[in-house]
Amino acid sequence: MPIGYTPEHRTFADSVAGFARRHAPVEATRADLDALSAGSVPAFWDALVAEGVPAVHLPEEFDGAGAGLLDLAVALEESGRALLPGPLLPTVVTSAVLARYAGPEAGKALLPAFAEGATGAVAVTAGLTAHATAAGWEVNGATGPVPGAANARHLLLGARDGSRELWFVVTPAETDAVAVEPLTGVDLARGAGRVKAHALEVASAQVLTGVDTEKVRRLAAVLASAEAVGVARWCFETAVEYVKIREQFGRAVGSFQAVKHKAANLFTRLQVMTAAAWDAARAADETGPGAEAQLELAAAEAAVTCLPAAREIALDCITMLGGIGFTWEHDINFYWRRAVFLGQLLGPAGTWAELLGRRALESLSGGPERRFDLELDGSLDAFRAEVAANLARAAELDEPARRHFLADECGYVSPHYPKPYGVGADPARQIVIQQEFAAAGLTQPSTIIGEFALPTIMAHGTDAQKDRFVPATLRGDIVWCQLFSEPGAGSDLASLSTRAEKVDGGWRISGQKVWNSKAHEAHFGICLARTDQDVPKHKGITYFIVDMSTSGIDVRPLKQTNGQSEFNEVFLADVFVPDDMVVGDVNGGWAITRTTLANERVMIAGGPGMAAYGKLLRDIGAAAGTGGAAAVPAATLGRLGAFAAENWALRALTLRSTLQQLSGLNPGAASSVLKLAVTEHQRAVVTARLDRAAEAGLAAEGAAEELVTAYLSIPAVLLGGGTREIQLNVVAERILGLPRG
Repeated sequence: MPIGYTPEHRTFADSVAGFARRHAPVEATRADLDALSAGSVPAFWDALVAEGVPAVHLPEEFDGAGAGLLDLAVALEESGRALLPGPLLPTVVTSAVLARYAGPEAGKALLPAFAEGATGAVAVTAGLTAHATAAGWEVNGATGPVPGAANARHLLLGARDGSRELWFVVTPAETDAVAVEPLTGVDLARGAGRVKAHALEVASAQVLTGVDTEKVRRLAAVLASAEAVGVARWCFETAVEYVKIREQFGRAVGSFQAVKHKAANLFTRLQVMTAAAWDAARAADETGPGAEAQLELAAAEAAVTCLPAAREIALDCITMLGGIGFTWEHDINFYWRRAVFLGQLLGPAGTWAELLGRRALESLSGGPERRFDLELDGSLDAFRAEVAANLARAAELDEPARRHFLADECGYVSPHYPKPYGVGADPARQIVIQQEFAAAGLTQPSTIIGEFALPTIMAHGTDAQKDRFVPATLRGDIVWCQLFSEPGAGSDLASLSTRAEKVDGGWRISGQKVWNSKAHEAHFGICLARTDQDVPKHKGITYFIVDMSTSGIDVRPLKQTNGQSEFNEVFLADVFVPDDMVVGDVNGGWAITRTTLANERVMIAGGPGMAAYGKLLRDIGAAAGTGGAAAVPAATLGRLGAFAAENWALRALTLRSTLQQLSGLNPGAASSVLKLAVTEHQRAVVTARLDRAAEAGLAAEGAAEELVTAYLSIPAVLLGGGTREIQLNVVAERILGLPRG
């Protein structure tokens, strides 16, 4: 899913992509590399200006489209995907900084020219030296490489007078005090130059008082990240299409599991990148109190997540292409060079990560946190008031009475269920209910394994089964377990060997199940058993509801590495299950099972894995004490900031998925990507917490006990809902379309 997922954004993206195909095919860029590398403005620039792309974000009062930076990010993603040459990125970074920070007078003087096609470039650090004069300042010195400077009409430059910083715009064609030395840029389709100033006079009125280095870098990070996503997307798409057709050893390379897993991992990284770039662009469009602090956080998130990742994804895609990818003849080389350029543009990612680590620690003492609030329109106000009133009444009840009230009278335990079990809540109403539970200080009840069982029963069960099991489960009167996995059938669930034989009035089930959470306290279990041995393995399975008090069931706790017994193994010896406890058709259980498994994956993808980061943050904050971030080593701040960026990008991915559902759009691969990304995030964060325990972790007691236990519980996270390796195969085959081995 690209940065712009709405129909309007997709239409705009298609328009930009179409323009690039018509006016700037890569073969034309190849033919013009010398001129482009020297900084020439491509011939299509006027046509691009006529399309309004360089001015899409500028206010209407200055002849722009007034659309905002999210729309600009959509265009930049497509420009990166098309390797559009020339000054678009440096120009829009320059004009975006001026539009946001320079003030109305400077905007009036400069922005209409950008809307008409003026090119621009900005040095992302204040590298020049200023000395005060009677009229203002005299500026001298040289900048580092500035993208787009060689032929920019306007340059946005920064200088320092001691500890003071000043930013101003200069037009090289109008003064001899500024010269631009062309440089051979790593991005051969985009020129760079070193700006030299000698006795440049800058009047006080020219100084843009609202601009500083950090603000320039924030917007540059937002917009460069959007282009980086486009570059990475093209590299990924190209590599995946290639491995579908490239043959080795008599079959397509993409059918090899190692290649599938590499492709699926790259796809996951690309989706997380995209979410981070989207999050930064939406933050850049926020207004009101705290908006600038939110932009600082989101821009750093994007810089850490996107800019280095683009070049690494490009490199990995080159290795998927094999030898052809490492030749001048393949276009991916030019994309890789652009990705390297973007990765170098704003300095080391570690600098941004350290900033995020510092801000994260400051949030513990009242500093801003990255917001992922979901604001709904006023059309749901009446529904919200009704929910708030019901929850206020629920708060006055004791726990058992509250659960019954929420289930029977409100339908808030699983509000997306149809009436009478839920309230048939669409995504927007589900969010209202979640928000009001939080506002009331109440925890929304969960049926735990019932979240897997009930959707299946409601979709495929009889009316009697629905009436018997759904209301009682929602009230908390029935606890469920899941009897699916077996010692020889985990990820390959269809290989199960538990058998059910038909007898008068029902079935006799015998076999062994394993990794059954809640089995020791469950009233009922959902169970898969083989009912036909003579058909393909997916076709001879039936879905049963098993009364866990039935004779012949032996539940044995499984002690795990962490010392706890959260799971069980269950032995079924000639267990009788009546006919009315079969869900769906006999031998039709596999298709039914997919409803259960889909619900399980969505559930596991959220929540606990994201909470581990908050624990690490509090660990570091507690160790710092009153010294705050100043007492924390830079390396620790950087590592914390990297985790913060990843955590926020995953939350942004979740928010995007929710917004798509609210808009009636299919969130696509979000659940599979979240399952893969969140579990790895949790693994890394929990490991980092254990590392901090150092020698205290030698004893699983006291303060270290929770850390050690959390780490020793990681296998359950990595294996639950399908192993990572199986999930990678699912993504590779079902989403990316790679051939089966």
